[in-house]
Amino acid sequence: MYDTEKGVKELIDLTPFEEKDHGTGIDVPFFDFESMLAATNNFSEENKLGKGGFGPVYMGKFPGGEEVAVKRLSSVSGQGLEEFKNEVVLIAKLQHRNLVRLLGYCIRGEEKILLYEYMPNKSLDSLLFGESSSQQLDWATRFNIILGIARGLLYLHQDSRLRIIHRDLKTSNILLDAEMNPKISDFGLARMIQGKQTEANTLRVIGTYGYMAPEYALDGLFSVKSDVFSFGIVVLEIISGKRNMRFYQVKDDAPSLVGDGWRLWQEGKALDLMNERAGSNCNESEFIRCVHVGLLCIQEDPSERPTMGDIVLMLSGTQSSKLPIPKQPAYVIRRPLSATASLYSNAETNTEITSSIEEGR
Repeated sequence: MYDTEKGVKELIDLTPFEEKDHGTGIDVPFFDFESMLAATNNFSEENKLGKGGFGPVYMGKFPGGEEVAVKRLSSVSGQGLEEFKNEVVLIAKLQHRNLVRLLGYCIRGEEKILLYEYMPNKSLDSLLFGESSSQQLDWATRFNIILGIARGLLYLHQDSRLRIIHRDLKTSNILLDAEMNPKISDFGLARMIQGKQTEANTLRVIGTYGYMAPEYALDGLFSVKSDVFSFGIVVLEIISGKRNMRFYQVKDDAPSLVGDGWRLWQEGKALDLMNERAGSNCNESEFIRCVHVGLLCIQEDPSERPTMGDIVLMLSGTQSSKLPIPKQPAYVIRRPLSATASLYSNAETNTEITSSIEEGR
């Protein structure tokens, strides 16, 4: 029964997840806390890979030599037991080459820990925006990363046995393996769509500013099309090597990456978005196609955004018909931080928003 949508929802809703409560329906191994201490050298700073909204991530190594990534729930994290259960139950039932693989979990009192396959090239944001802006990200690598993310989202939305909306897709949640294959991670905020349901509503909006679709940020409405919006932002960041939002480096009403992309597209100068590190071997037709698809994804009206199935066909060049003309996207002009933040604080609906933590994994 735990392979059905109803069964998985009941498992998430009912399982208490107390220490060693690794019961029926949980498809990943339980690890004791002592083995976590040994694998991470007592969670030493030397083993620390980075930090996300969930908490710090450490390199772990078991006696046989297997390397793992150990994610430790922070006591001050905005994410808690509900998000932890989401990861343990949902991601264990998802199998795709472009999704990170959960290897196990651990609970000891207030300690909640997740074990993942180790990604030697860390997170996409650390390579795109890190101090050295890695030379590894030539155009072919960037395009393959975009395609891999699209295929992973298509699996979540359409092809997996459980249909999932990720709700927090961003470059820091894309991990890269030894061959630079992208793997979507961090399913703590993910939600399952049951039956013929295509969208849902929440009074607790949690996500990352700069990647959130307007209908989700303002009204709490999320769907596969809100993931599509986030994907469009990620595409623009990958091809340009620039962050969509960085409050402390801009003046009021300065254009965001979205605004720059839209302006250049309208002026017929989309190639000016190209990151200089990708330029030497860039396939210009692929680049223009990526800009086009990215702008289609971030249109303000969700019904006008393509599905991930359409996007995969567009990117692969197998869609014979001409691509639709994108309409003006949401968030073309960046508001000052103080003005923007006020849009998302509503005491009556208990709305929350988290910011990206710009630190590699």
